[in-house]
Amino acid sequence: MSPANILKTSFPYATINVMAQVAAAFPLVVARERETAAPWYVWCSVLAVTSSMVGIHWDISWHRTIGRDTFLTPAHIAIYLCGVLAGISCGYLILATTFSKAAEYLRESSVKLWGFRGPLGSFIAAWGGIAMLTSAPFDDWWHSAYGLDVKIISPPHMVLAVGIFAVQLGTVMLVLGRMNRAEGSNRKLLEYLFIFLAGLSVVNVATIVMEYTFRVNMHSAMYYRAAATALPFFLFGLARACSTRWAATKVALVYMVFWQSMNVILSQFSAEPKLGPVFNPVTHFVPSYFPFLLVVPAAAVDLLLERTERWKTLFKGWLAGFVFVAVLLAVQWPMGNFLLSAWSRNWFFYTHLHDYRTGPGSYNSRHLFFPWERTPAEFWTNLALAFLIAGMMTWMAMHWGNWLRRVRR
Repeated sequence: MSPANILKTSFPYATINVMAQVAAAFPLVVARERETAAPWYVWCSVLAVTSSMVGIHWDISWHRTIGRDTFLTPAHIAIYLCGVLAGISCGYLILATTFSKAAEYLRESSVKLWGFRGPLGSFIAAWGGIAMLTSAPFDDWWHSAYGLDVKIISPPHMVLAVGIFAVQLGTVMLVLGRMNRAEGSNRKLLEYLFIFLAGLSVVNVATIVMEYTFRVNMHSAMYYRAAATALPFFLFGLARACSTRWAATKVALVYMVFWQSMNVILSQFSAEPKLGPVFNPVTHFVPSYFPFLLVVPAAAVDLLLERTERWKTLFKGWLAGFVFVAVLLAVQWPMGNFLLSAWSRNWFFYTHLHDYRTGPGSYNSRHLFFPWERTPAEFWTNLALAFLIAGMMTWMAMHWGNWLRRVRR
């Protein structure tokens, strides 16, 4: 069945006719894109990923400060704008590659799916945009049925997270395919975009495990187990795909700068709760926790991998995972002491800011570590699991990164 026939069975004919004409009406634009390192649809996809991460952090702060008063909050609009932008950019790219006669060079670096042609990343991101927009009514119904979010990890949020992840992965693949085919200054620009997207991917996975990585958990082994589960695969896998030196350090730096910038900016704006009960009156947006000092373990692993380039992936992957947890433990443990001290209660570390539902008897309000593990045996078991999980994740990341280096479509 031809692409046109597939479209006719799925959408109104008039709509598809217009879409096909639009895709085929820009031969000059498509021809010029051949010489461009990052065409408009690449920038649009990067903007989609950025919008989602801005919206997610804004939404978390909104919930902690104001509560969920309506569905169409500015934070929600920023999140779902990601799905819209991904749909526009990737939809155009797929239709142009399939229908436009001027897009022969795009077809040379594309895959075929259900009769359509386009870069692999465009299909992944388009699916993610659909999943994101599907999660919106699901989330609205969930709140109507069950009230406020008690946990970050809820079914509609997981559908949304999967959609955001797909848009991110699709955009990463889109940029990666162009980067692996480019040379000179064009490749350098695409490397910068790739490092930026990799950093936002780390922001995304760090957000998912946020409930386990609050500052009051920094002296629990579960904190490091959660970090080992979420961070190494994307940090080192995506860094491995980039040929630039100190790639993981740069990715970690993007993560830290973005996360900290969002927290500092949000805490400057006035806001107050609109839902009750209010245990802690707040006057400004309450940000999330201070970011992991991820640049330190990332730099240690970068240095290790540079010195062990000739080693087998099995050995250096597991060793890098162990080094990651060991260095993370060495920097975050004393950082936990600092973040619970009076020295951190300022505009930069913002540990004096608590959400409106935080009572005076909570560990956060009293600036005390939460005893996650009840026994020493439980602590050492979780810490051992952190090392093992990090080793396995980093080893898998090495293989994934080696495969990503060969992506051309």
